Amino acid sequence: MGKALHAVTQAAADGRLLRAVVLVTVALGLVLPIAAGLWQTARAGVGVLPAIGATEVSLDPLRQLVTQPGFATALRLTLVTGLGATALSLVLAVGVCAAMHGRMTARASGRFLTPFLAAPHAAMAIGLAFLLSPSGWIARALAPVMGWDRPPMIASVNDPAGLALILGLMVKEVPFLLLVILSALGQVQVRQHLAAGRSLGYGHGIVWIKVIMPQVWPLIRLPVMVVLAYSLSVVDMALILGPSNPPTLAVLLLRLFSAPDIGVMLPASAGALLQALLVVAAFALLWGLDRAGRRVGRWWVRRGGRGLSAEPGLWLATAVSALIFTAGALAMISLLAWSLAWRWPWPGLLPESWSLRAWATPGSGWAEALGNTALLAAATTALSLALAIAWLEGEDRARRGRAGWAEALIYLPLLVPQIGFLFGLNVLFLHLGLTGGYAAVIWAQALFVFPYVMIALSDPWRALDPRLVRAAGSLGAGPWRRLFTVKLPVLLTPILTAAAIGVAVSVAQYLPTLFMGAGRIATLTTEAVTLSSSSDRRVTGVYATLQAGLPFAAYAAAFLIPALAHRNRRGLRAGGDA
Repeated sequence: MGKALHAVTQAAADGRLLRAVVLVTVALGLVLPIAAGLWQTARAGVGVLPAIGATEVSLDPLRQLVTQPGFATALRLTLVTGLGATALSLVLAVGVCAAMHGRMTARASGRFLTPFLAAPHAAMAIGLAFLLSPSGWIARALAPVMGWDRPPMIASVNDPAGLALILGLMVKEVPFLLLVILSALGQVQVRQHLAAGRSLGYGHGIVWIKVIMPQVWPLIRLPVMVVLAYSLSVVDMALILGPSNPPTLAVLLLRLFSAPDIGVMLPASAGALLQALLVVAAFALLWGLDRAGRRVGRWWVRRGGRGLSAEPGLWLATAVSALIFTAGALAMISLLAWSLAWRWPWPGLLPESWSLRAWATPGSGWAEALGNTALLAAATTALSLALAIAWLEGEDRARRGRAGWAEALIYLPLLVPQIGFLFGLNVLFLHLGLTGGYAAVIWAQALFVFPYVMIALSDPWRALDPRLVRAAGSLGAGPWRRLFTVKLPVLLTPILTAAAIGVAVSVAQYLPTLFMGAGRIATLTTEAVTLSSSSDRRVTGVYATLQAGLPFAAYAAAFLIPALAHRNRRGLRAGGDA
């Protein structure tokens, strides 16, 4: 009895120590860089940047920003594309879930959505540019019908209204929100609510709107905020699909930060602060709509009424989402097609001749970019995975749940616009002599990889049957042995899935690599974005195909390795899949 009590006490002490170490590490690695970056950006935004001789607080940077050509249009485009893409994506995701729930298992839905989630934003944007351009597949398919003997003079990409950018964001955001909602539905008694609603004479869609979604919304609020923050501050997709002159605010700021005149860094910093304030204002708007929606919803529920049918709207949302998924799939296929095309005259749907010449010259740059991308993804994912496992193990040993502030700490890097603090962080790294190396880029990428890895691994870790751990403890296994011989093998599938997500997020990082690498570390993403404005689609297709291929390979490994490792252990396979 004394030995058992001592073991429990020691495990709890180890858990508290482990949690403390992890929390300090994460605070230093996440909160401190973001806070320091925001502070440096704020100082430069009010005119204080001693490195260029600016030492007096002033509003001149803001005035210079406002007088930039096209500033007002850039601000308007940012709001229209960011708010529009988020709202449309949320409506479509909810409509698809309401219409299709029960017709497809969660496992099948996850496998269907995986390719769209794995594809990096830049690769998807380049594929959509190939698809939507005046000489793309859509125009080629319409040419015989419309009588076009040459590509039409239509601004279908980089259009002034930002419609192509909204479509590109939706192709990535609808699958993400679908997955989030499907995960949240596991905590709601959907079938019971639908049965009760139908017994009272309500239609399927009205039950979803009145009863189910009010329970789902609190569970998906944070992910929606992440989508909103990203849509308002996206850079890589805006460079490829968005308006070019004037561009969105984030692209305008990137141009200022990259300008040869170092004096424009001050108005660029003021713009970065404005970008952060826009996101805060959008969060406030979301909060206001949340509050108003509660009041209207209560009034609507109390009012009753069974005559309104929401089914046509649900099926319309499903049809539009199907078109979006089709566009995303064709975009991915177009990358590979253009990388292999040699002669592709108008208006043929397929190339007249194929060639591997674009792939046959790795020395031209894509081999180095592939190596850098793989190295950064492996290092960043390994670091993030180690921290996530240590954090979750610390929670288990301390026998304490996760506090609300700790959950907010995990989401913090995803809620702050990258361009709002990365410049300031770059200035700080310059003072420390860290900018331009792999360590700086790994650190910067880990700011965004760790949250996704932690979120992906938390629920499977908590769902692990505690009887397995107790049984191992009753046989004399200590805490560390239980971790390495019981928990990690059983959770092999969720761990590898979280690692695949980490690889996908790392590969997709554009601004952290560009800023912290000081332009010296070429990755598939930075090169693909640069090449997207060139005229050689073959080379661009090679880079974008490789960029999309790395996450796909990681996800394939996440499926295949557990299947091979657990091929003779059906029970363990089932536990890992769950």
